[in-house]
Amino acid sequence: MLNILRQESDGGAPALLIVHGLFGSARNWGAVAKRLSARGPVLAVDMRNHGESPHADSHDYPYMAGDLAEVIEAEGGPVDVLGHSMGGKAAMRLALERPELVRRLVIADIAPVGYGHSQSQHIAAMRGLRLEGLTSRAEADRRLAETVDDPGLRAFFLQSLDLKADPPRWRLNLDVLAAEMDRIIGWPEAGDLPPFDGPTLFLAGAESDYVRAEHRGVIRALFPSARFARIPGAGHWLHAEKSKEFAEAVRVFLDAPEG
Repeated sequence: MLNILRQESDGGAPALLIVHGLFGSARNWGAVAKRLSARGPVLAVDMRNHGESPHADSHDYPYMAGDLAEVIEAEGGPVDVLGHSMGGKAAMRLALERPELVRRLVIADIAPVGYGHSQSQHIAAMRGLRLEGLTSRAEADRRLAETVDDPGLRAFFLQSLDLKADPPRWRLNLDVLAAEMDRIIGWPEAGDLPPFDGPTLFLAGAESDYVRAEHRGVIRALFPSARFARIPGAGHWLHAEKSKEFAEAVRVFLDAPEG
């Protein structure tokens, strides 16, 4: 089963499951999880081939949805589900396949469509990082800067580098993620799956172009109760760039009265 980081709570709200995006981990969501634990328990998972979760030879959305279903069933579900980017697609697939496990659904800055921007160049950069003799994150950052200019991206990637291992190792299954990249940036056909008609929020960064106006028809076809909101001043990493505002928008939606 997937690795889980828990934030226990005295609040009485249903449990919230947080599902990170590509190259992320449960630890990336600590600030948001802590804020939202005031209302109820929060479970953040490491997805397969990420963090401390098992490695697997496949990394497509039906498999990832099955992983999430296993977690929820073990918790006695249903739960609220929040997914970002790749995790948002996995959460959408879960809601379509197993709607009885999802009370309310929040999709952060992604749509149920295929995208053209591969992340393979980042995998190549991580694979190319010289791990020999590496003892500090500062040195890892210096070496990674040879291929990754953005310091924010370097810091994000390096959260998945285990410097305590001998030798240091990536907690990411880079080989499988590279092989499955077309599936990760794509979107599987829903086939005969009925729409998910539960409460759903598509929460995007106002400065991101991942969720566009032309996506709304596809979204409404699969999630007819969808609502849309944007976080001002935020891009694709809206939960990190505007953590307080993001968590508050999620809380308001999850705690809104039925109907």
